[in-house]
Amino acid sequence: MTGSSKQEPRIFSGRCHIIGVLDNGMQGLAAAELQLVRQAELVIAGRRTMQLFNNDFRADAERMDLTGQLTRLPETIKTALKQNRRVIVLATGDPLCHGIGAFLSKKIPHDLLQIHPNLSMVQVAFSRLGKAWQTARICSVHTADAGEWTIDSGMEHGLYGLLTDIVQHDLLAVYTSPDNSPERIANMMQLENLAEQFELSVFECLLQSGERINTGLSVKEVAEGHYKQPNLLVIERIKPPIVQPLFGYEDHFYEQRKPDKGLITRRDIRAVVLAKMQLNKKSIVWDIGAGSGSVGLEAASLCEQGYVFAIEKNCNDLALIHNNRKKMQLHNYSIECAKAPEKMAHWPEPDAVFIGGSAGQLEAVIELVCDKIKTNGVLVMNFITLENLHEALDIMKKYGFSWQLTQIQAAHSQPILNMNRLQADNPVWIVSATIGENKQ
Repeated sequence: MTGSSKQEPRIFSGRCHIIGVLDNGMQGLAAAELQLVRQAELVIAGRRTMQLFNNDFRADAERMDLTGQLTRLPETIKTALKQNRRVIVLATGDPLCHGIGAFLSKKIPHDLLQIHPNLSMVQVAFSRLGKAWQTARICSVHTADAGEWTIDSGMEHGLYGLLTDIVQHDLLAVYTSPDNSPERIANMMQLENLAEQFELSVFECLLQSGERINTGLSVKEVAEGHYKQPNLLVIERIKPPIVQPLFGYEDHFYEQRKPDKGLITRRDIRAVVLAKMQLNKKSIVWDIGAGSGSVGLEAASLCEQGYVFAIEKNCNDLALIHNNRKKMQLHNYSIECAKAPEKMAHWPEPDAVFIGGSAGQLEAVIELVCDKIKTNGVLVMNFITLENLHEALDIMKKYGFSWQLTQIQAAHSQPILNMNRLQADNPVWIVSATIGENKQ
């Protein structure tokens, strides 16, 4: 014991060692990491990982199950290091790849940590496939139970981030959990009309005696299957997405209400409205009085990492809007049936708001927008009657906002005999204001 005690301080160097381990236990560790495991005085690990090494720790080593203890873990480690105790944390695979290493490195000074990476489960899975993985998007839903995805689920759902990644990437590796399982993910993909575009592989119990590799599965097969934990899901695109315009769709592209067809912001006006909204790819947008959904849907297309919340009082229009959303292959858009400002109080703070109709509640809607909009947020409103325009300008003056008024009257060519003439549309007034600039 005397000989080993001289080496121990040099090995631990007063630091906590975060060691990546695999499900083959001690076989997956190099000599230096083996020595750290055998000499540690405080061992911190999840229950399953702890059991893999149960017979390899010192007899007097304190063992701490980190399940449910994450928030107090940094202080526990710092205290133990001050007491000159030899501390290790066992993490699965590479501790910095969706592992505990990233969390602890933010909470504990760098000179008090040493991280020992191992193979990640992503590397092991792709080695089983014989496929390069450097382009893969690595995701994790190894979190709290997100609940089942439904057709009405939106950005508040725990799987929404994964859905966004699936839409935007061709190859993904997903760390799952018992609740957020491959079956649940596949069900979400079916509901979001992604089933035909992707092929799935599920890797069960990698490096364990019960290892099972399931490759070349359809989304439907996985949704109906059952897979042992732990597992990793690989999602690969097999059909390229249909390339669509970002904005500027022809008016006839959109399904519109019948018999009074034409409840739509026309393309020329739509382009100006979207420009005035000053959108970026992460913008949160409100679309009030959605009609056929054209403005909000094109905003969602432009804001691929953002989200659009829309509301329309005519419930019959919602089916049309859903059909338009599906045609545009958008997933960052939701619509509610209500008379604004009902059902809007829970919406997240917007970067931009478009009001295409307010059903006589314009001031109440603007009050809510003023309360919720982010600093330097933009409000854009369309009007086709002088009365509604004057009401809007009076409200702008009442709240002391600087505003800009633009009138647009587009005209389009129409054939007449063997010639062409111009047919004018009705004029539209566009009021725009940066109303969030007055917020403190």
